[in-house]
Amino acid sequence: MTDSLNTLERPAPLLLADHPALDLLNTRMVVEGQRRDLLDSDADAALWLEQIGFGPATDITAGDGQLLAGVRKLRECIETLIAARLENRAADPSALNAFLQGAVPQLVWEEAGGPVLDRFRQGDVNRQRLGRLAYAAAELLAEGNFELVRKCESPDCSLMFYDRTKSHKRRWCSMALCGNRHKVAEFRKRRQGVAP
Repeated sequence: MTDSLNTLERPAPLLLADHPALDLLNTRMVVEGQRRDLLDSDADAALWLEQIGFGPATDITAGDGQLLAGVRKLRECIETLIAARLENRAADPSALNAFLQGAVPQLVWEEAGGPVLDRFRQGDVNRQRLGRLAYAAAELLAEGNFELVRKCESPDCSLMFYDRTKSHKRRWCSMALCGNRHKVAEFRKRRQGVAP
């Protein structure tokens, strides 16, 4: 018998969290009632890193599974630390710090042009991108307002977001997705409550 998880079409990762670390957590989401990993290969991970603005996917070394393994490991440690921060309890940041160790600023001065501050200078592009993502997570954990880090209110949704709305009353991962489903369900309830 075919595994039903393999027969489900895998959606593309959604970029709607308003923070790259939370968007990374959202690469594992509930699809048709089952938790799915939306990143299955180095190519998926490279494309996702490009989509969040961390440089072209073609620059990334892919194919041996190391990039995917690194992204998944980083996602696990970020998920653990964000859960601890939301619960206001201490956690061990050593796994995240391992990603940050090589992400140190350096001045780069090419022959043509002036000097540039490369904040995530590393020899390996994969590690550079993961270091940049780890830094974004570290900034969120240390300086973010965790009253604004939320999970979508839909009971069928596992996505998280950083509420950057002016009123700070965002409830849904996306109004086009869960917000609209909620509105339709509420409309149907009201309509069924009214006798013809």
